[in-house]
Amino acid sequence: MKILFANINLEVGMQTQLKKLAMVMVPMVLAAPAVAEKGFLHEGTDPGSVVRTGYGECWTTSYRDPGFPIDPTCFGDADGDGVADPSDKCPDTPEGTKVDADGCALDSDGDGVTDDKDKCPGTPKGTKVDADGCALDSDGDGVVDAKDKCPGTPAGAKVDANGCALDSDGDGVADYKDQCPGTPAGAKVDTKGCASQIILRNVNFELNSNQLTTESMVILDGVASSLKSRADISGIQVIGHTDSSGSAAYNQTLSEKRAQAVADYLVSQGVESGSLSSKGMGESQPIADNSTSEGRASNRRVELQVK
Repeated sequence: MKILFANINLEVGMQTQLKKLAMVMVPMVLAAPAVAEKGFLHEGTDPGSVVRTGYGECWTTSYRDPGFPIDPTCFGDADGDGVADPSDKCPDTPEGTKVDADGCALDSDGDGVTDDKDKCPGTPKGTKVDADGCALDSDGDGVVDAKDKCPGTPAGAKVDANGCALDSDGDGVADYKDQCPGTPAGAKVDTKGCASQIILRNVNFELNSNQLTTESMVILDGVASSLKSRADISGIQVIGHTDSSGSAAYNQTLSEKRAQAVADYLVSQGVESGSLSSKGMGESQPIADNSTSEGRASNRRVELQVK
């Protein structure tokens, strides 16, 4: 309701009439509903600040003044989020939802999922998330994409902390592809993880003897177990090698005896004797420099050729 008073010269008789009119109008103004109405001082089309007068009226101005912010009680707050309806950019926010100055639900970790729906708060910045605000794990291996160094791991494959498929025997073929698990260290394998050549590391003998050491027997126990598990093997040849210390004839004989000793031990551990054969190569096939102690140690070896 607007009442515009013109600046006029009032006669004494009219003053009495105006006083009576004011006595009638004031109760009407005070009884009016609290609806924002353009104020007298600043006419315009774009209301800025809103204040409530001492009479309970809501008045607007055509400019925004920090000293006179919007009074929520003049407009109401339909969704009860504490932001007056004219300023609320997200009306109908669910009850109890924490909102920002615009009346929109907070998204504290900035992942695009508001806090009221976010089941994984505190997601690192830039992480891709699902509808629940949780980091994506596209291949379902239990390692989120942001940390997964091996994306696309097949379903069901066991992985390490980096999301890469396990290779328990270290042969270069992941466990989920490895048809010959437990291959001895150092073995050359095919794409199925099955050994075609095995250098028996740390399988040693007593000095100038074909007597296996206790430690070597423990290693051969594992080799025997691996060989017995392979149905694809048709034959195994055990090949002995020596370094160049001593005569070539002596080394040839020693290599043959050592190869046979390994073959016999494997048979004692359940490897089919019909699949085993042995031979010695003496010092004829070195794989390292015989002029050093380390080289000579590498040349004293036993290999398995698997067919």
